[in-house]
Amino acid sequence: MRLRRRFPILLGLLIFLAALAVVVELRKHAPPEPARLLPGADGYIYANLSWMRHVDIAKHLPPVPHDPEYEQFIQATGFQFERDLDKVAVAIHYASPATHNETRFSWIFVAHINGDKLREYLRKIASSVENHRSVDIYSIPLDNRILRIAVLGVDTVAASNYDDPAIIRGIIDRSRKIASPFGGPALLRQFYKYVPQLPLPSLGFAIFKLNSSPSATLNSPFPFAGTATVVASVRYLGAVHFRGEAFMKGEQAAEQLTSQAGAFLQIFHSAELAAGSQTPDPDFKHAMESMKIEQKKDRAVLTAIIPIELIRKMVAEAPGQLSPK
Repeated sequence: MRLRRRFPILLGLLIFLAALAVVVELRKHAPPEPARLLPGADGYIYANLSWMRHVDIAKHLPPVPHDPEYEQFIQATGFQFERDLDKVAVAIHYASPATHNETRFSWIFVAHINGDKLREYLRKIASSVENHRSVDIYSIPLDNRILRIAVLGVDTVAASNYDDPAIIRGIIDRSRKIASPFGGPALLRQFYKYVPQLPLPSLGFAIFKLNSSPSATLNSPFPFAGTATVVASVRYLGAVHFRGEAFMKGEQAAEQLTSQAGAFLQIFHSAELAAGSQTPDPDFKHAMESMKIEQKKDRAVLTAIIPIELIRKMVAEAPGQLSPK
């Protein structure tokens, strides 16, 4: 009798633990939370910038002068993008009648911030402040557009220059819900499973449509013959591993793209060999030799391995006189 009374309790506990395990497993394969807060869009970019600090790339950056406005922002908030930004997720809204035929963006920033200082600074430069679900939305005129910014939490800030204020309100609404592995925009949910996660998760990825409509064909920032969805990712496994997949309408389209990209790579290799010196940089040579394009059913897949030393050299040799706009 005692065992019968305990059985329902034991069964309930097992069901709860099984459900918890399923949720944990789903979250492991779900898009990063900053990306899940973004609105529906034509493309997405995510980057975990903290990895650069772990491989000491940042120390190779040349000194970059700050323009007066950015320096004023630093002094008022204590925040520097190059030092304090950890993660960023971007939604790309292609040019369309809804965006006045201009490409617009929505951002989620995860960083080390002083929320009080940032709010005070935003309040000073904002033309108006709206409150939505106890979160202030600061509307800031910028380049003939309105940039809306909302401080979502102790380390998270949202921004959007999309005309419709419902976009930033939707981000706030999603941030106030309990985090769910089922959340996020449809395009992200559909294609994030193709972003490599083993043996280590990708440190950055991009998922975007190409020429999905006549207007997109004309206005997309990615010129492309045909309709496709591209998934690109970057992982650090001692070197930077790049993978890009173009999901085509069918195998014939994938074959055509693979052939065109392969021909372009051959031309590029030939040009580099003709222009190169007798002793080319070994890291650059390794990166070029690692580039491969192949067809996998309805996909064209490009892969490359870039030595970390090559990235450090490229960063160190970058122009020092950069003027943020």
